[in-house]
Amino acid sequence: MTFDAIRANKLRSTLTLLGISVGIFSVISVMTAIKTLESSIESGLNVFGTNTFLITKDPAIQFGRNEKYRNRKNINLDQYFQLKERAKLPILVSGGDETQNVRVVTYKDKKTKQAPRVSGGDYGTLRTVNTYIADGRNLTEEDVHLSRSVCIIGADVVDVLFPFEDPLGKVIQLNGINFTVVGVTERQGQSFGQSQDNYVFMPVTTFLQRFRGKSYSLGITVESESSELYSETLDEVIGALRAIRKVPPGEENDFEITTNDELMETFGSFTGSIKIFAFSISVIALIVAGIGIMNIMLVSVTERIKEIGIRKAIGATRRHILFQFLTESVFLCQIGGIIGVIFGIAAGNVISLVAKVPAVIPIDWAIYGVISCSIIGIGFGSYPAWRAANLDPVESMRFE
Repeated sequence: MTFDAIRANKLRSTLTLLGISVGIFSVISVMTAIKTLESSIESGLNVFGTNTFLITKDPAIQFGRNEKYRNRKNINLDQYFQLKERAKLPILVSGGDETQNVRVVTYKDKKTKQAPRVSGGDYGTLRTVNTYIADGRNLTEEDVHLSRSVCIIGADVVDVLFPFEDPLGKVIQLNGINFTVVGVTERQGQSFGQSQDNYVFMPVTTFLQRFRGKSYSLGITVESESSELYSETLDEVIGALRAIRKVPPGEENDFEITTNDELMETFGSFTGSIKIFAFSISVIALIVAGIGIMNIMLVSVTERIKEIGIRKAIGATRRHILFQFLTESVFLCQIGGIIGVIFGIAAGNVISLVAKVPAVIPIDWAIYGVISCSIIGIGFGSYPAWRAANLDPVESMRFE
């Protein structure tokens, strides 16, 4: 009977489905887009690797410019070397810095089309950015201490400058300064629509001399031997750096420690606010859709008063009539909800195509959407169903 009633009023049923679909679509599309970003960040934004943390002068993520951070002393090369010597628990202490001032890298008559990321580091730099040497060698301690003009280049730079020859041993120019290529890294592909292979690494000492001068502050990545020693390693490094930077006892650190968990927590608080906002708007849309369901069902009851009277006259109980109209309401909401879920997931994953990250199907939110539709169908369909169930059969049969 539910199918018959829906088929008999195709336009009205379609408009009802549309109202529910739009409400569910708005929730699912936003939540899918956010989950896509979160999934990509968890897998691709692990910039520090496992059991690692980053030491910087300023917080890794901050909004605006805080005077407290501006007045801090920079983390210089000497402090980095001292920390590396004093810290015994870490298996890796790697310092580095980067610049955006190098716009073009050249080799003979060829030059890069996009400005590369130019960084200074040491033998541990590649490990901190989760990549490896594909050909040639890594930077060495001697490269750093002797400030050699050598570099490691990414696959994008190789594609542009050395399409038909081996880059190892060749001399490239950055801002007119010669650097010998000693290594090429493995291709990493794209993340969030940006290539991860357009870079040049060189010894941090060379980098600071050529591109920074006296105004710089290093970032230091520290890796513990295991998760069990993580906290102990963190405490040792903080204590050593406080002593190196002469921070008085009782005062807070004049440097920042950033972990993967903190980055995810910061991003989570940001996306959480978006989720609350999107959910609030979607609730309003669902309430409006629910009111539409109630209105449509009331009209349906009015149109079928005589039918209801005949059914009650031949033995249908109030429970039968109530169940009939509730079934119709819930069915319409469920179909509209399923349509909204399907199109919401598809729309939310458009960001995965644009940013070139893996698509995500938020099973939990899809289930919440279907449950919400059931609640709306029952909640807003109850009054029309109750009204239909309580019609007097004699008066109903006389209704014109």
